[in-house]
Amino acid sequence: MPEARLKKILSVFEGKKGALISILQRVQEEFGYLPEDALSEIAIFLKVPLSQVFSVATFYAHFHLTRRGDHLVRVCQGTACHVRGARDILETAQYHLGIKTGQTTEDYKYSLERVACLGSCALAPLMVVDDTLYPQVTTKKVIEILSDKKDGAKNEKIESKKS
Repeated sequence: MPEARLKKILSVFEGKKGALISILQRVQEEFGYLPEDALSEIAIFLKVPLSQVFSVATFYAHFHLTRRGDHLVRVCQGTACHVRGARDILETAQYHLGIKTGQTTEDYKYSLERVACLGSCALAPLMVVDDTLYPQVTTKKVIEILSDKKDGAKNEKIESKKS
């Protein structure tokens, strides 16, 4: 972790004791996760115990202590998605990427997450890659979407099926 980048972030918060969450957000924006040595530096900077910094960093699901992939693949496992085949969607994504839920590929290209609900139940089952929502996705579409991403092709949103 380049110290100069961290020092620049910390300098913005000079004298601001209650800035822990804001600092963690900025550090994660800069590095993509919260490196362990950055947490130590933040604790020193704020003059608080490392355990306090770590407890905040691990309390919020938004913060990540390990490096994540360039592309985030999320598969909804909410009730509507579940009854419409979300388990198969997730298993297909795991197989195609060669990782399990919560893991990142060795080349740091992809991270895979399961989410409780994406809030678009009428479009179930859902998969999100980066900021693109794919409604009514099938296992075949999962392979197409992830293959296109691997090949560097630009994906178009999958349109909802008309009944």
